[in-house]
Amino acid sequence: MPRLPLHPSSGTGIVKSLSKSIRFVRYGCSNRPFYHIVVMHTRYEQRKPPIEQLGSYDPLPNKFNEKLVALNLERIQYWIGQRVHFSKPVAEILGLSGFLPIHPRTYMTAWRNRRAAKQADVDSTSQAESVA
Repeated sequence: MPRLPLHPSSGTGIVKSLSKSIRFVRYGCSNRPFYHIVVMHTRYEQRKPPIEQLGSYDPLPNKFNEKLVALNLERIQYWIGQRVHFSKPVAEILGLSGFLPIHPRTYMTAWRNRRAAKQADVDSTSQAESVA
């Protein structure tokens, strides 16, 4: 009689439908981070290599004050069809690129930056008036 695999709910069987996610994997040195955008299994054996690399992201600005992003949008579209999940930073990058709707955290960051710039402007003008 052939040996059948155990049912996944038994806790010892092989789970065939593992959830996957598109996320960042950090490379580079301690002061020079560099990220690959990859498809990986979400929780199952994190030490396994990524399934596929979909792009890269360089968070440090270059001499033109640009943060470089490279995306393979065709493969990202394929993996969306395979029902993968996105990490929040990847969803932000894809929203800024116009591939997905803009992530709400992007708006929150912009509001905070504007408020901080406005507060710094008010502080500098009040400081200039007190000196004069």
